[in-house]
Amino acid sequence: MKNGSRLATLGGVVVAGALALSACGSDNNSGSSASEAPKGNIDCAKGTVNAAGSSAQKNAIEEWTKLFSAKCAGANLNYNPAGSGAGIQSFNSGQVSFAGSDSALKPAEATAAQKRCQGNPALNLPMVVGPIAVVYNVDGADSLKLSPETLAGIFAGKIKTWNDPAIAKENSGAKLSGPIKPIYRADESGTTENFTKYLKATAPGAWTWEPAKKWPNGVGQGATKSDGVSAQVKSTKGSISYVELSFATNNSLKTADIKNGAGEYTKLSPDTASKAVAGAKVVGTGNDVALKIDYATKEPGAYPIVLVTYEIACQKGLAADQSKFVKSFLTYTSSPDGQKILTNLGYAPLPDSVLTKVQTSVKALS
Repeated sequence: MKNGSRLATLGGVVVAGALALSACGSDNNSGSSASEAPKGNIDCAKGTVNAAGSSAQKNAIEEWTKLFSAKCAGANLNYNPAGSGAGIQSFNSGQVSFAGSDSALKPAEATAAQKRCQGNPALNLPMVVGPIAVVYNVDGADSLKLSPETLAGIFAGKIKTWNDPAIAKENSGAKLSGPIKPIYRADESGTTENFTKYLKATAPGAWTWEPAKKWPNGVGQGATKSDGVSAQVKSTKGSISYVELSFATNNSLKTADIKNGAGEYTKLSPDTASKAVAGAKVVGTGNDVALKIDYATKEPGAYPIVLVTYEIACQKGLAADQSKFVKSFLTYTSSPDGQKILTNLGYAPLPDSVLTKVQTSVKALS
């Protein structure tokens, strides 16, 4: 098929600098071992497939690929964590077999994806719940509590010092001081889009910008990709930013407790993040499982700032060898074996209410 030959030709260029995951271990030392490879029956595929996209799911993809390869000899996935925007562009131009995105396809992206899939729909398949941690590097408090309004004020540039009355009111007894140094994702990112969706939904008075993959104002300093944001916060006193829990965990960064719609300051954990996604509404049709997250959730114990990373895949239209590989790999990642490894990597597994829909959709890939 034409797409297959294009991919074979472009593969070396597309994933230049990508992670050859079957040969590289995860950078998360708490990951699973090869003994936890999938034990059920999997219709294994052989060969090499290229994928690209969300850096938020990088650690999950690394671990999944290592364990999948242990089960399916000769199966190799090269995943380039170039960011959601770059991943969708690579997918829509036929350069990779599937993409990872921290937001569902927009209408224009979906139209281009359908053309790439030979006229068939491209499905949004939730696979990873990535809690977005509000990370900070400031002394003077064992923990930090933030409401949506205060958080929005910080990233809007209206709250500029750590001893601002709004922060002091929420953190009784804390001895915070000095200028606040916000750090944002400089590249296009689904993490940024989800974070700005949260700010817009929960604090529209303080956050006046529309949600976007590109950071919408000039407040603070930019850093590229999740690794870059994490490193910048770790090295900058007085800083605050947003990054996926797995990166916060790997870099030993402090995470803030965030006030949810029920008025609770909730600690971030895989369990509290899953509670937020369980209340999400499926807005996709057919086998598409695009979700609408309720950022103002009143679910008791729910941590409200979460993103869902989707695997963007053609329902039909890939070359046969690519299609078999993608279906085999996503069958594993959406299985109980695949989902159970996420918690130890700083992610949250999909709640059963969503997972069963995803498994049905993966079966429809051909």
